[in-house]
Amino acid sequence: MGEEAKLAFTPTWVVAIVCLVIVSISLAAERFLHYLGKYLKRKKQKALFSALQRLKEELMLLGFISFVLSLSQGFIVSICIPETSTGFMLPCKRDNHRVAEEGAKICKKKGDVPLLSLEALHQLHIFIFVLGLVHVVFCAATILFGGAKMRKWKHWETEIHGEVQEKLQQAKIEGKGTPSSIVVRHRDHQDEFVRERAKGFRMKLAVVSWITSFLKQFHDSVSKSDYEALRSAFVVIHYPQKPDFDFHKYMIRAVEHEFKRVVGISWYMWLFVIFFLLLNINGWHTYFWLAFLPLFLLLIVGAKLEHIITRLAQEAAASLSNDTEEAPKIKPSKDHFWFHKPELVLHLIHFILFQNSFEIGFFFWVLVSEGFGSCMMEQKPYAISRLVIGVIIEVICSYITLPLYAIVTHMTGEIKLHGLGSGVHEGVHGWLAERKKPEEQSGSSPNMLMAPAPPVLDEIVTVDDVAVAATAVVGQGP
Repeated sequence: MGEEAKLAFTPTWVVAIVCLVIVSISLAAERFLHYLGKYLKRKKQKALFSALQRLKEELMLLGFISFVLSLSQGFIVSICIPETSTGFMLPCKRDNHRVAEEGAKICKKKGDVPLLSLEALHQLHIFIFVLGLVHVVFCAATILFGGAKMRKWKHWETEIHGEVQEKLQQAKIEGKGTPSSIVVRHRDHQDEFVRERAKGFRMKLAVVSWITSFLKQFHDSVSKSDYEALRSAFVVIHYPQKPDFDFHKYMIRAVEHEFKRVVGISWYMWLFVIFFLLLNINGWHTYFWLAFLPLFLLLIVGAKLEHIITRLAQEAAASLSNDTEEAPKIKPSKDHFWFHKPELVLHLIHFILFQNSFEIGFFFWVLVSEGFGSCMMEQKPYAISRLVIGVIIEVICSYITLPLYAIVTHMTGEIKLHGLGSGVHEGVHGWLAERKKPEEQSGSSPNMLMAPAPPVLDEIVTVDDVAVAATAVVGQGP
């Protein structure tokens, strides 16, 4: 029976057909990723192209893990341990008599069994691949669905641009007013924002404010007044001379740039997988209770982001006590975030997506390898509940949390140049070059012209870095 299973006793046409199918699928996947990369390059989507490169790295890691498992399966199966060591911490109840019979075929010492059977090793092999695949699919779905909802804000941005252009033309005709004053004139945006978010004495109570923020994420999480007020605050602080700044495009590009950090599977997440594989013990219902962890974290993150917007409205309402203020002053700050680190929110979203992928990946792995009636699937109410919770998490994360993250996190002091598009980068580069020409003609020394080079679009830098470079050149005047 063992000789019949070897390749030497397998018809060549069977081997050729199987190899043809495997190679064809692999080449098709490779060509798809290749042409997708060329398409993203042609569309100048550098951030998404970087995310695609990260995806290829993850696929290569999964391929290497698969190679190691295949290469070492003979060694792993030949390792024998006492049968008594395998009688506890089992996902399902087993027939010990059958285990002893199978162990006697491989292990020479009586009472020993293989460390891992060949069939179990093959199932583990499939699980790792399914986990990586589901994680990639979930991340892609999240960025696509979240981006689709964020693009619905585009008509708000278009309306604001129309108002700004009208006011700029009116100011030009009247011969008064500056671009910065045009932005400040949008007082109605801030007033409506303050009324909706900070009205009433009860909103000043922390408990009421948190409960309202928690419920707000399920209904109109980012209203039109929220978007207009936060956009105006961002432009007033960072681009007072450019009231028609495309804030919507900025957010889209910033989220796309950070997407590459979400695609990857970090080392501590692999430890997380190992830890919960360890706790998958019969009767504990570990994976059922585990399904509530990402849901709980997701709701907390959403409530926190909504509460930050409410805090901004409360601070703006407090600024109205100063009669010199023309409009409520909205001041985005890192201090509103946990430990003053906005990037912590992205790490939590990354973990939530991975943990949810792990849950759904485990579900489909058991469904394919063992069937719906498997003891590893547990009882049907538990299994169906886990699947429903996973879908709910994906929907909330895509349509609610990700857009909230975009508008709240990316309006802090750190302005990312990659979000402004290639026009800004090229403009700064050209301005520095034009500044350099007259100084070279006047015989200035090279040392006087040295200034930091404009950052590349894939780097995360602040506009202050560009300002330093520009100031350095201006300071070295002819």
